[in-house]
Amino acid sequence: MSKLFTNIYSTINLYKKMSTKSEVVTQMIYGDSFLIIKKTKKWLRIKIKEDNYKGFIQNKIFSDYIKPTHKVHTLKAKVYKLPNKKLKLSELTFGSKIKANGKKLKFIKFKNGWISQKDLKLVKYKEKNIFKKIEIFKGVKYKWGGRSFKGIDCSALIQIFLNFNNKFCPRDAKDQIKYFKKNINLKNLKRNDVIYWKGHVAVALSKYKLIHAYGPMKKTVLMNINKTIKKIKKSAKLNIIGIKRV
Repeated sequence: MSKLFTNIYSTINLYKKMSTKSEVVTQMIYGDSFLIIKKTKKWLRIKIKEDNYKGFIQNKIFSDYIKPTHKVHTLKAKVYKLPNKKLKLSELTFGSKIKANGKKLKFIKFKNGWISQKDLKLVKYKEKNIFKKIEIFKGVKYKWGGRSFKGIDCSALIQIFLNFNNKFCPRDAKDQIKYFKKNINLKNLKRNDVIYWKGHVAVALSKYKLIHAYGPMKKTVLMNINKTIKKIKKSAKLNIIGIKRV
């Protein structure tokens, strides 16, 4: 069996080619794991364990596989040097996974520092409503390939919430629409149904409102569903190609 490694950085870019000027196709967040397919002095070609996505990352120091115990369930969790809030070291985004190796006061210790216990759930925890907390991303910058509070794209917004609930989800919209089998008509749309256009995706918050990381508006926004359908048809000449119940 090939050896797994775990990402120990808040986010790390996965590039299409062996160059930082190449397209960022996705990101690994803290706790994501991967296999090394090919190695050079400066670059690694990898396959991400969580979604089988392949690409290039810069060759850095990574950890042997870490089996996580907890995951971040807030938009961002501050990492502190000590079990108090005096010296912040970094921040981990929603869905990041850690292995607890200590506890003091109301803080959990892990490899990189201490996190407030209120920002974490056990790794096996699931929400009954998969997209229950999706509105925490409202206003987050749109970023092609992004998967964090610093920037996210439309398909990542779907993926991270399914991953948080321990469900597999392909990375790209074109693969998601093939993976999810239950088709829904627009007239039967309900909360949490996922609406697809060619190269774009949104989540219904109700029969009338949706949320999506929307490139033309450069951020994650809540919009009226009918107005969004008309706007995308007018601006991008695209119709809905499918609605899925996940």
